[in-house]
Amino acid sequence: MKSPKKLRGAVVVITGASSGIGRATARQFAKAGSHLVLAARGKKALDETAQECRELGAKAIAIPTDTTDATAVEALARRAVEQFGSLDVWVNNASVSLFGAVETVPLDHFQRVLETNVMGYVHGARAALHHMRDQGQGVLINVSSAIAHVPQPFTAAYSMSKAAVSSLSVSLRSELWLEKLKDIHVVTVTPATVDTPFFGRTANYSGRKVRAMPPVHPPEDIAKAILKAATKPENNVVVGAGAKELIKQHRVAPGATEKQMAVQVDTTHLSRRESAPETSGNLYESNTDDEYTIHGDWAGKRKTRTRQVLAAGLVLGAVGVGAATVQRITMDKAAKKALKMAGKKAAKIAVP
Repeated sequence: MKSPKKLRGAVVVITGASSGIGRATARQFAKAGSHLVLAARGKKALDETAQECRELGAKAIAIPTDTTDATAVEALARRAVEQFGSLDVWVNNASVSLFGAVETVPLDHFQRVLETNVMGYVHGARAALHHMRDQGQGVLINVSSAIAHVPQPFTAAYSMSKAAVSSLSVSLRSELWLEKLKDIHVVTVTPATVDTPFFGRTANYSGRKVRAMPPVHPPEDIAKAILKAATKPENNVVVGAGAKELIKQHRVAPGATEKQMAVQVDTTHLSRRESAPETSGNLYESNTDDEYTIHGDWAGKRKTRTRQVLAAGLVLGAVGVGAATVQRITMDKAAKKALKMAGKKAAKIAVP
């Protein structure tokens, strides 16, 4: 089998499968009839995910795994092959984050984000590709983020890690191409903000409550993109209008877009009204067992703000490519009003 054209019976490993994108992805593969090997640190929530998949008709096992432990990740890959006979798809998804200024966040916490989000993906890639080489086929999917292209203030470690993930995918593809291993694919999936519990579990030393930054996309959209990538691999898959617009803007007007990102983080990602105590969040221990959730309930709260942010993005994009771009876009009354308001702010922040 060169690549799992049909997912029924394909063996799929998913890290970070206990909640959010990972859990939504597990459900999608379960519906497709795949054999699932699910990994995360929290055993209780992971077992719950595996049970949901079995109820959907799939074969699924749960293997509690800390992806910062290379030996544990290698054992995870071996278990998949021993249990089901192959390893067709590996989804690197387990990630953590840290909010706060670079100079003030605990340095060991900063390092922990890089260990999880970068080395965890490296461990997964090494373990998966070892078996895929033996088979002569397979798909490795690395879940990155739009902020790999436009990093944020106050999340430097996370921004750096996602940029590293995108670079890792390119390096791996290049190595496989040079070895003429054309049936082993490496895909980067790049979403914008996703409606998961992620933001309620993050480490936070900013002094301000973390909220999901609009526009917020349903995790099912990301899961479906991952599912499609397993059967029709592409090098890069950008999911969501927010991510696509942000990346496009940065290409034509990098300075303005970076200022736009800074303003959005300061006004929508970190609350100006609600403070938050310092916490290491889920950096070292899973805190998913209290909530068996895929969604973070952010989407319903942020619909109005999402329109405003998208409109602001159009204004800053217009700084780089001309006001005529905005004039050709049809907007509802709320978006037009937001565009007018955002234009005043853009004029202040987009011009050096």
